[in-house]
Amino acid sequence: MARPDGGLIQETNLQYYAGAQIIYTSVATRVFTFTFNTDLSLGSATSFAPTDPDFTLNNFRIFTSPNGISNFTEYTTTYQLANNVITLGNVQAVGIYVKVQLKANAVANNYGGYEYTSLNDIVNNYIVGYVGQDKLIPRVNRTDVIFHAKRGLQEFSFDTLKSIKAQELSVPPSLSVTIPQDYVNYVKLSWVDAAGVKHTIYPTQLTSSPSNAPIQDQAGRIIQDNFSENIDGTSITNERWAANNPNNITGLYGQNDLPSIAFMNDWWGESAWGWGGYYGQRYGGDPVNMNINGWFNIDEARGTFNFSSDLAGKIIMLEYISDGLAYDLDSKVPKMAEAAMYAHINHAILSTRANIQEYIVQRYKQERYSELRNAKIRLSNIKVDEIIQVMRGKSKWIKH
Repeated sequence: MARPDGGLIQETNLQYYAGAQIIYTSVATRVFTFTFNTDLSLGSATSFAPTDPDFTLNNFRIFTSPNGISNFTEYTTTYQLANNVITLGNVQAVGIYVKVQLKANAVANNYGGYEYTSLNDIVNNYIVGYVGQDKLIPRVNRTDVIFHAKRGLQEFSFDTLKSIKAQELSVPPSLSVTIPQDYVNYVKLSWVDAAGVKHTIYPTQLTSSPSNAPIQDQAGRIIQDNFSENIDGTSITNERWAANNPNNITGLYGQNDLPSIAFMNDWWGESAWGWGGYYGQRYGGDPVNMNINGWFNIDEARGTFNFSSDLAGKIIMLEYISDGLAYDLDSKVPKMAEAAMYAHINHAILSTRANIQEYIVQRYKQERYSELRNAKIRLSNIKVDEIIQVMRGKSKWIKH
């Protein structure tokens, strides 16, 4: 399909795949309306010129051509933008082709959008389908529907929707990285090796970060400043954990880390066991602490993830969930969970109204549960071929 034909798809193939739209001027004009799903945006009111400091913040560029095929020249004269309508400073003559090209990031953000529906559409569709005379909800304020829709999106984002985000970060010498701005809870932390393979980093139970470390006098009393507030010092626990060598806990040492003793090299060396010179220091250790991938803990008071010293300088992958409401772009619902969202709003409205019989509330509570379960199954994305592939491996014995 090359052009929208009245269905849900509103962009042409050129708009979706290439991030471009070309308009032919059949009459002389300087006003052009573009129909991207992505909103056009300027860095500032004067960022149309390449020499403007905010030019790189624009998410699009404008070109003109006499034939629409080649000889496209960038338009850098003044123009205005409002609601995807561009008003050029110069009138374009008949026969001129005006092209808007989205930048790479804007094009990428537009991909895959058809699998989602916006929260605004959820609200509009709900009011049309469920609110009115002889319908389930005779009367309700739009603001109430918006509130319950947002609460539903938050709840679904935690354990149902595919809302996992990931940041690729480098662990600095301080061994701390800041918690993401839209963070709610972590899913998984990993460090990435030279082959791009992730290795899971586990939370440690060996230490924790204090919420504060007040300074004390010789008698143990906490010292206050001139404003009668406790004076907070530096955490000794955090300093000791950062300076600790994880090998002291795991017992992971090689030949170069131990005294050169002949029988060790002969009996326990790499030539005998092929273990790279590990001498059995792990004997009797707690399996929870026998971890070669390092550890992390969360400092809630300072809003950071703290890592063990063996992860300094490594690339880590921080996977976490948000609540779906941090940014406008996040306020979208997978179409596979749309029915569950309507069921959630139904139950939320009915359960908060007076004089609604309990059996009705329970009926729609059960409907919400059923639709949410269906959404989880659909979004789990389990394929028969993948299950077969896993089951084939069950007949093999793999020794570790």
